[in-house]
Amino acid sequence: MIRGLAVLFVLFSLVVSVRAQVPSLEAAGVPGIVRNSTANLHARGDSLWVGSFLNLTTDGGSTWLLADADSLFGSRNSVFSIDTEGDVVWVGLGYLSDATSGSSEQSAGGFLVSTDGGRTFTYRFPQLDSPDSDTETYGVSTLPALPVIVPQQSPPFDIDYNAATDEVWVAAWASGIRRSADGGRTWRRVVLPPDDLDYIHPDSTYSFEIEPRRGLTGWFNYLGFGVLLDETQTVWAGTVAGVNRSTPADVTSSGERAWRRFSFDGTSAGLTGNWVISIEEQPLPGRNAIWMATWDGSDGTGPRQQFGVTVTRDGGETFEQVLTDERIFDFAFAGDRIYAAGEAGLFITDDGGVTWRTVRYFNDPAQSDRPIPPDVEVNAVEVTANGDLWVGSTDGLFKSTDRGATWTIFRVEVPLHPTTPTETIPDVDVFAYPNPFSPPQDRFVRIRYELESERAVSLRIFDFEMNLVRELEASGQGAGVRETTWDGVDRNGLRVAN
Repeated sequence: MIRGLAVLFVLFSLVVSVRAQVPSLEAAGVPGIVRNSTANLHARGDSLWVGSFLNLTTDGGSTWLLADADSLFGSRNSVFSIDTEGDVVWVGLGYLSDATSGSSEQSAGGFLVSTDGGRTFTYRFPQLDSPDSDTETYGVSTLPALPVIVPQQSPPFDIDYNAATDEVWVAAWASGIRRSADGGRTWRRVVLPPDDLDYIHPDSTYSFEIEPRRGLTGWFNYLGFGVLLDETQTVWAGTVAGVNRSTPADVTSSGERAWRRFSFDGTSAGLTGNWVISIEEQPLPGRNAIWMATWDGSDGTGPRQQFGVTVTRDGGETFEQVLTDERIFDFAFAGDRIYAAGEAGLFITDDGGVTWRTVRYFNDPAQSDRPIPPDVEVNAVEVTANGDLWVGSTDGLFKSTDRGATWTIFRVEVPLHPTTPTETIPDVDVFAYPNPFSPPQDRFVRIRYELESERAVSLRIFDFEMNLVRELEASGQGAGVRETTWDGVDRNGLRVAN
């Protein structure tokens, strides 16, 4: 059954009461993705890695593989970030934990690393401090530091592996930006400028404290969200206080880095907003362009910031703003064509961002009985080497082979009545997926059932105490396998708890 406040029983108009179940897809080896909410995509050649549960396809979705990783399957972890270089695969893991306020907190779950293309994985612990790690050496300065010792609020939102140096960088919210030079066995804090400085150099003396923002103390620039090492080995670190840049020329003989911070300045020549949640590199002749999803990070003081996209085509010397007022999550590139995944759909430009068209409907004619909800969010986008366009959403994975004109939808696929029922794939009349269902993370749960003839269907959703949460009506449904979606909202219009 679905955990928490969610589906317990599904009651039909034909007076059938059944317990909603979902088989264990990974144990059964059922082909297809294993979670509809797809927040992470990463392409390497013709291969595509898919989160939340680390699927891999090497043939355009005809067949699917599933990573052999006990620390992911059978655990509360899911994929928060993915990066690959050659045969090296890095995966950042996280999970939702219950906070004292009654809400859920995104938490650090560690890492998976593979050096054989994903055939085997090794687990690494989260990038947390020991309780006595209360100082950090930065050049000639020894700085006080707040040890981040608990996984709550330190999930690995972004990860970038540098094959040239065998280093891995991670952006992990309260843990800030961190770097490992020994395959994730140990991690070191990356010292960035505090909010009241735009530039720091290891040869200068400082006394500021390395502390992520907590209430009215600490620095927003130590809340890490995005990280990228570009073609020139320049490091870009996105935080809630802007984007930080360190070029190869900023590295001293001791290996320490100077950093320059760029932030919102209220002009069209700066960032649209300080909260930099995604940084991607567009391969181009000459200098690659750096595209950033820059969100409104206003703290109630100063000019109001905007959601949007900020791009630099010259390594940070100048910035341009596009797609203002849009919440963008991810970018992908196919030559001059740029794709931006956002809350309002998939945005596409062929002229460097001057004009955009938007794709909001991804319906597959072969799945007309399972339409995409109108308010589906596009979380991620990727283009594989063969030109396939992939879009991850809150309700499935979409693929286009004609640059977004038509779509094929991939969702969790499990038969209601398998030819050979097993403990993991039982013979059931109804099941719900994803299972468990988290309204903040998954957005939708799909309830699948089969009708012998056309009729109206009523689905009643109860909590564990048998309190009615929501009733859904689906009138005039024909015979066959059918689906109804629930958005996690109760009958009073409130989203239920995790």
